Amino acid sequence: MSDQNDPAAEAAHEKLEEALFEVRRVIAGQQRMLERMLVCLLASGHLLLEGVPGLAKTLAIKSTASVLGGSFARVQFTPDLVPGDLLGTRIFRPDKHEFETELGPVFCNFLLADEINRAPAKVQSALLEVMQERQVTLGPTSHPVPDPFLVMATQNPIESEGTYPLPEAQLDRFMMKVLVDYPSHDEEMTVLARSLEPPPELPRVLELEDLRELRTLVGATYVDPALMTWLVNLATATRKPLERGVPELAPYVAYGASPRGPISAIAAARALAVIRGRDYVLPADVEGVVRDAFRHRLVLSYRAIAEDVTADSLLDQVLEAVPAPEIDLSSAPAAA
Repeated sequence: MSDQNDPAAEAAHEKLEEALFEVRRVIAGQQRMLERMLVCLLASGHLLLEGVPGLAKTLAIKSTASVLGGSFARVQFTPDLVPGDLLGTRIFRPDKHEFETELGPVFCNFLLADEINRAPAKVQSALLEVMQERQVTLGPTSHPVPDPFLVMATQNPIESEGTYPLPEAQLDRFMMKVLVDYPSHDEEMTVLARSLEPPPELPRVLELEDLRELRTLVGATYVDPALMTWLVNLATATRKPLERGVPELAPYVAYGASPRGPISAIAAARALAVIRGRDYVLPADVEGVVRDAFRHRLVLSYRAIAEDVTADSLLDQVLEAVPAPEIDLSSAPAAA
């Protein structure tokens, strides 16, 4: 491989940086959240955000939709929500003696599912089905959702009353789970100063067709086989810690990461490489997303919950025990 990046990768980097710059004119801080939103868009995945209210989760996805020119919808999940409120329904028109289909808010490019754990299991399942199948069936007809389609779901970690926690099998459908923390002192000062002025008008930087082309570029990004082996070894260490040199994890992990963990991590790492202006993946790209791809796929034991042991602390131990490989990019295909 040449030492110089592919011109297409450099052009993609410039476009994506411009889009992020415009969103940052509205959102102060939360760099990781903004970058992971783009990663999920480019990798055709969905994002689960966990954080207390007021951390700009809604504003972030709405601003991204403006910059990318897509349609945006927000659904506030509540215990009385039914699947039809989300997906749509068929209504009988007596004057026409026929049914008409009313499509729900899920038919958009960017959907914010606010406090997804406040809706009952039937609504959660309906949303996760359209996330996977990219279509909704109402009566005899299937209706595809727009492309691209990103679901950003939020959870409030400090409230448990009136909530329906997502089962592990449904959590597994999200490509990444990102923990959103409070802004720093300087970032919050910027937020406060911006609240005194009208929000800026965000120009459209990318068209949806540009985003589809960027996805094609992500799909052509080179991944060294050693990185894939490393990811599988990381996942295996969460499942069989006694055999993989991390026996201290055994009392704390009931079930390790599913095969979707490495799949999501490698797809996210390819998208992150494109955002950073490369047509090949480095170990740093994988390490940057592996916690986001794995943390919600670990089922912790009762002992871990009782001792306040987090998935991230366990993943830190796994990453330390299973070191990243050395990559020789000279063997990569010239087209990569």
